[in-house]
Amino acid sequence: MSSADRYIVDEEEFQKFINPVMHRWLRILYTLGITLVPLFFILDFFTMPIHNLPDFAVYRISATVFLIGIFLIIKFSKPGHYQYIFGYLFSLIVGGIIVKMTEDLGGFNSSYYAGLNLVLIAVNLLLPWHFIHSIFNGLIIILMYVFYNFIMFQDFEPKNLVNNLFFMAGTVIISSSINHVQRNLNKVEFNLRKDLSKTKDALWGEMEIAKKIQVSLLPDRKQLAGGAYSAASIMIPADEVGGDYYDLIEDENGNTWVAIGDVSGHGVESGLIMMMAQTSIKSLIASNISSKPSDILVKLNRIMIDNIKRLNVQRYMTLNLFRISGANVSYAGRHQDLLVYRHKEKKVETISEEGTWIGIFDDIEDMQMDHTFQMDIGDVLLLYTDGITEAENENEEMYGYDRLERSFLQYAEHPSETIIERILNDCKAFQEKQNDDITLLILKKY
Repeated sequence: MSSADRYIVDEEEFQKFINPVMHRWLRILYTLGITLVPLFFILDFFTMPIHNLPDFAVYRISATVFLIGIFLIIKFSKPGHYQYIFGYLFSLIVGGIIVKMTEDLGGFNSSYYAGLNLVLIAVNLLLPWHFIHSIFNGLIIILMYVFYNFIMFQDFEPKNLVNNLFFMAGTVIISSSINHVQRNLNKVEFNLRKDLSKTKDALWGEMEIAKKIQVSLLPDRKQLAGGAYSAASIMIPADEVGGDYYDLIEDENGNTWVAIGDVSGHGVESGLIMMMAQTSIKSLIASNISSKPSDILVKLNRIMIDNIKRLNVQRYMTLNLFRISGANVSYAGRHQDLLVYRHKEKKVETISEEGTWIGIFDDIEDMQMDHTFQMDIGDVLLLYTDGITEAENENEEMYGYDRLERSFLQYAEHPSETIIERILNDCKAFQEKQNDDITLLILKKY
């Protein structure tokens, strides 16, 4: 935005922006008046002739009552285009009692006119109104001061009048100039807020597109291995784009590959790395269908190490890769412990892992190994990310493995989608706020 354009605004939109600001400052202005008008009686007590004190007390009490009444009107009313009138009322009320005090103290010969400068400064500098109002407000106070003291026909030294008017006019000019600068700064802020809102809307739109792309890449298969397994899954990102990953892939040899992982952190960077891993795993499986899961992970690590370095970020990925052939399940990697519900025993078995993460070491061939287990009819495999086990309640207590295992055991005999739904509901009822991506994947053997 150029220096010329930053002050150009839609006046109607700007007025809607400035009205609430004016409303808040009016409340502050009147709060100051209600506080300081009676408080200055202390100064009167020590500096004014004693015979003037009763009248001054009446002036101050009367003005304070009026200020309180108007303050209540402002407080219980909504911001509007004509609320600047309250600024003029403040000047008339507080300025009026000061003018009356100057007349009681000798008119133009009294130095008490200085209080009018305080009123000018308070009203013109606190209220974000147009500088024309500041000038007009200043002229009203000066004319009120001059006219009232003239009609009282008190003798005065002309030099005192010139001096007083000089300083009051100077206060009007200075406060109006500052008000003008503040007004322009308000316009700059208004324009910046508009630009920020447009940028935010555009970014939000881009994030929505990224989210749709990410979701579209996730599998929607309900049956695997020719109907031998049913599958259900869900991924709930903590941000618009998540770093959790899962996939279900059928190769040309009739094997089913299952992957689940979690990129460190969450957000756009993690989501980008997740999508890189997803496309790489699919490509590696398609071109290495006879490979073991550990072989695929070793090759994947080399690709991801290079990509992460190019992004110049500090990220790694926990990942398990499974190859299912009939009842035989082989797997490699390091992610979360596997939970397998054994239908015959009616219990949950925890299978620990050995292996290493993706994206940390250049060569992980010696760190990856393959393991196997069997899935009998009715058995259920639960895969998940740490977004569910590390979900916290209001006491910062984590959901944990034990709760997850109990919930899984309770619902394992239900259909796959019901298991997912019930476990997720238990977690949501426990956690105070979702702070990490949550992914659940169920495979049930038939």
